[in-house]
Amino acid sequence: MTPAPGVSGFFRRPQPIKPKAGQESVWDYPRPPRVEPRSERVIVRLGGQMIADTTEAVRVLETSHPPVYYLPLSAFPPGVLVPVEGTSFCEFKGEAQYFDVVAGGVVVPRAGWTYPNPAPGFESLSSRVALYPRHMDSCEVDGELVTFQDGDFYGGWITGQVVGPFKGGPGTAGW
Repeated sequence: MTPAPGVSGFFRRPQPIKPKAGQESVWDYPRPPRVEPRSERVIVRLGGQMIADTTEAVRVLETSHPPVYYLPLSAFPPGVLVPVEGTSFCEFKGEAQYFDVVAGGVVVPRAGWTYPNPAPGFESLSSRVALYPRHMDSCEVDGELVTFQDGDFYGGWITGQVVGPFKGGPGTAGW
């Protein structure tokens, strides 16, 4: 198939990887996204310090994206999350506010975000914060080291439980 004249490319949905037993495909996640509570132990480290340790995370699942974990604000010690100016808007969740994440002499600008007044269906995010795993020393889910979603826009957490391909990297904007 060739693109129409004057068009440099065309949309082609990637071929989803078939999940093995115990795995899930991000291509089976819904759009609009859904929030689900999780009981796994989630640990985050920055600046050589543990900055969060919880079994009360939720994750947001959206087609083509690795899950984004949201941790209770109460899981972070005082001073780790520093509110900063500026917001962004998600068509599903509403207006996000940002935090610098600070620990062990390390400051990561705008590495965390929350939805203090989320849209209906996302109320559980109002008291939680998500972090970009690429900017932390490490993020773990039940002892498994998380890898991060490519790109600078999304904050997906990739574990052995999820298969892609994942949106975020070069050439995936049209998915």
